[in-house]
Amino acid sequence: MPPRWWDPIMSRVIAVMACGFMLAACSATMPSLDFLKSTPQPETLAIESEPAGAEAKTSLGESCRTPCKLSVQPGSEFSVTFALSGYQPQTVSVRPEAEGATAAPRLAPNPVHVDLQAVAPPKKPVAKKKPVAAATRPAAPPPMASAAPTPAPTAAPTPAPAPALAPAPSAPTEAAPSATNYPWPSR
Repeated sequence: MPPRWWDPIMSRVIAVMACGFMLAACSATMPSLDFLKSTPQPETLAIESEPAGAEAKTSLGESCRTPCKLSVQPGSEFSVTFALSGYQPQTVSVRPEAEGATAAPRLAPNPVHVDLQAVAPPKKPVAKKKPVAAATRPAAPPPMASAAPTPAPTAAPTPAPAPALAPAPSAPTEAAPSATNYPWPSR
């Protein structure tokens, strides 16, 4: 038989442990009654475009080629973006609408239909034609100024015969040294 002093201590230990278990049970998460609530059933969203074959991508991450159908939860608003090569992309907003207080929300618009607008091809720039030069001969270089002084005109000049023009040289000639292209010695 246990000693007498053992009984009051054991009863206190049992009482403290019982209180601890009850406190732990109250602070633990209680199972909710969510199983009684009905989750909205996924709704089938029909997606169409004119012309067909456009890439339809929802903001929820789902995508397909038109015409197609996607299974979507009608919980919140989302968008559908249509893209097709040669056409401008378009985006349509889809939102849930409740028909009554007890009715499940339905997606609107359903079906989603878009008429895609063709993108006009960029016009090619028309090349401007250069006017044909009247003379086929290249222009003569400007005459060089000479350092010799020009003679003063006489009182009555006699007309001299015009000198014949020589054909322009085909290869460029080397320019005479000048102050700009002559290598001066450095001091």
